[in-house]
Amino acid sequence: MGLMADFKDFLYEYKVIPLAIAFIMGIAATALIKSFAENIIMPIITPFIADGAWKTATIALGPIVISWGAFVGELVNFIIIAFVVFIIAKKVLKEEKVTKK
Repeated sequence: MGLMADFKDFLYEYKVIPLAIAFIMGIAATALIKSFAENIIMPIITPFIADGAWKTATIALGPIVISWGAFVGELVNFIIIAFVVFIIAKKVLKEEKVTKK
């Protein structure tokens, strides 16, 4: 076998191509969900944040400044992404829970 045939076997055996496709789709889905959170969800939350600037909202504790607004935005992104992954896994895998013996 030649080097190219070995490489082709490697790609098929370890399912590298589907993994690469899933990775690329994951990046695209993350960008879409981040846009959804920042442009749809956070404007709804913004009236409840002082000064309405959630990205720059901070708390000053003496010399320490905590940027909690940006953290809340990333937390919302994470929750939405985790929920979407959960729904996809639930629908695609359709596996029953593993029971302890």
